[in-house]
Amino acid sequence: MSRGMGTSQIEPILFHTFNTIFMLVLVVVTLYPFLNTIAVSLNVGSDTIRGGIYLWPREWTMQNYKAVFVSGTIYNAFWVSVARTVLSTVLNIFLTTMLAYALSRREFVFRKPITLIFILTMYFSAGLIPGYFLIKELHLLNSFWVYIIPSMLSAFNMIVIRTYIGTLPESLVESARIDGAGDFKIFMQIIFPLCKPVLATIALFVAVGAWNSWFDAFLYTSSRQELSTLQYELMKLLSSTMNSNSNPSVANGAGATKDSISMVTPLSIRAAVTVVAAVPILLVYPFLQKYFVVGLNVGSVKE
Repeated sequence: MSRGMGTSQIEPILFHTFNTIFMLVLVVVTLYPFLNTIAVSLNVGSDTIRGGIYLWPREWTMQNYKAVFVSGTIYNAFWVSVARTVLSTVLNIFLTTMLAYALSRREFVFRKPITLIFILTMYFSAGLIPGYFLIKELHLLNSFWVYIIPSMLSAFNMIVIRTYIGTLPESLVESARIDGAGDFKIFMQIIFPLCKPVLATIALFVAVGAWNSWFDAFLYTSSRQELSTLQYELMKLLSSTMNSNSNPSVANGAGATKDSISMVTPLSIRAAVTVVAAVPILLVYPFLQKYFVVGLNVGSVKE
């Protein structure tokens, strides 16, 4: 009997021990790429070439980040990216949710054909050149609104939000109509607040996409420096550094000293650029993470 009691007491301890070790290993494996990138970005570039940088810099320096921020255009590009991300996210969420609500109403006769049209846009695209000419005809070239208007609606996000709205009790809408509420009032006071979990998930998707986008800046606003985004500026910096191969003075600018040049390499610049681009989104992510399970589960359900 004592042996049985001893085994039953040891088993939970062994389980929790192995479970803790396994989870710690999983955390290290998951975080290692980003921690390694931070370590490389804080290490002297000439020393990084030797290899062997894992989780801790061997020779500390901030020269890689100085090389990234040496250009004054990076600060204006940062605020352009912030404005673009905020406006794109807010407008996309609001307008897409309005569309999803309209297409979720059973009394709307044309909801199925219109939904089918939106779904077709997910599978077929006119291509890059027709898209460029469309933007040109809309007089959006070299305009800040070229970042906002094309991203105000999303077919995939609409389907996900519409599916979530379909799970809400229809009695809420019916009782509001009995009280004399119109569609817009029902949407603003009932539907929109109840969609918070799925909207938080979609908002993060839209924000990450807007923040990381640089190709549209390259296509539509490259002739106006004041409209350049952070990702486009970082891409240009990384491209020039990689093309310079072993000549990092391109990244450091004309005022770089000999000592600072020897501390910066394309590999270290690439690590610093990655950290600078990722940190703002990483700061937002924890506040929306709790909505991910609900939002993603809803997105997996189809009618």
